[in-house]
Amino acid sequence: MNSHRILFHHAPHSRSTSTLMLLEELGAQYDMHVMNLAAGENRQPAYLKVNPMGKVPAIEHRGGLVTERPAIFAYLADLFPEAGLAPGLGDPLRGPYLRWLAFCGTCFEPALLDHLAKRPGMPVGQCPYGDFDMTMATVIKQLSEGPWLLGDRFSALDILWGNALAWAMSLGIVPRHDVFEAYVARLMARPAIQRAADQDAALSRAQMLAAA
Repeated sequence: MNSHRILFHHAPHSRSTSTLMLLEELGAQYDMHVMNLAAGENRQPAYLKVNPMGKVPAIEHRGGLVTERPAIFAYLADLFPEAGLAPGLGDPLRGPYLRWLAFCGTCFEPALLDHLAKRPGMPVGQCPYGDFDMTMATVIKQLSEGPWLLGDRFSALDILWGNALAWAMSLGIVPRHDVFEAYVARLMARPAIQRAADQDAALSRAQMLAAA
């Protein structure tokens, strides 16, 4: 493998599907290490040497390891500036872009998991995300102001968030709000996103056949 190529550690139908979508949208050259989560391949010693958390996605590039989707998205989008999926440092949208990258991991996902587990909410002033309804209302308001999270500008954010919202709605964690459904539909209409979704589905089918 070329040491400058991206090594992408992936499991189909998981959080790492969004990273596959981003790689395709960027037109990146990458090698994929595919694991079967149901078979526990991500908990085997070989992968735990890569990521001791045993989680996907993870990428290796130029000797460095990047985990956690917001960090991976920030790294990859900046690595391919010609794709235009991340506002540059001098762009007024850089701050809002970083805000929504962070919001996904620090507010949206914790709110979803607490809601799914039916954990009693902490007082708003003590909870890092406020509460579930506040979090959802904040996302709905932002998406109501433009076709994408940054208004008219499509960015890596929309791949992260569109995939997350599609997953959450499919499981009934997030209500099927018109704003969310229209947003996900716009994302899935993009050729690179559909190509990644088809690739991910094929990988999942292959794993199910191998296990049968």
